[in-house]
Amino acid sequence: MTTWRREDAQLVTTEEELREIVQPPAPVIANKSVAGIDDLSRKFIHAATLYFVATTFPDGGLDVSPRGDPAGSVLVFDDGRTLAFADRPGNRRLDSLRNLLVHPRIGMLFVVPGREDVLRINGRATVVRSAPFFDELADDGVKPALAVVVEVEELFVHCANALRRSGAWEPSTWPDQEALPGVGQLFKSQMETAKLRGW
Repeated sequence: MTTWRREDAQLVTTEEELREIVQPPAPVIANKSVAGIDDLSRKFIHAATLYFVATTFPDGGLDVSPRGDPAGSVLVFDDGRTLAFADRPGNRRLDSLRNLLVHPRIGMLFVVPGREDVLRINGRATVVRSAPFFDELADDGVKPALAVVVEVEELFVHCANALRRSGAWEPSTWPDQEALPGVGQLFKSQMETAKLRGW
């Protein structure tokens, strides 16, 4: 088993130290973010059936939550500066929504199956319980009880390196599914280990 001890590692603590190892990006990359959603980015978001939502807990901790819906389920409004997504029924913890009530900052990563590019959005979010657009967020005719509206402050595309290296869309690289623990096994292991180690 691999172990970690801070005293055995050479830590990086400043941006200057980072830049000793990684050179600054080209200006076109450093300045690639925009403050709205262009037509082609709208098309990418429309096709994304998987996206991740990052929020901040009241104590400053971080949360990242996966979301999935059929293509077209994330609405991009005509102003090109605002989008909305439904909160679908889940485990009822409401981590993301509770966080947004305290810290409205939000980060989102949009993924399109088969594509290695990732679209990133940062902005400010508002939790909504009713609005005319809820009809457009309906799933199988059922409108959501809650939705999140995001005012886009930053949008940019990530290069494909991460998904390419991961082999996410290459079945030949996938692990043996039968050898992996199921959700019930994972939950039981987590609870038993937490109890044993006093976490």
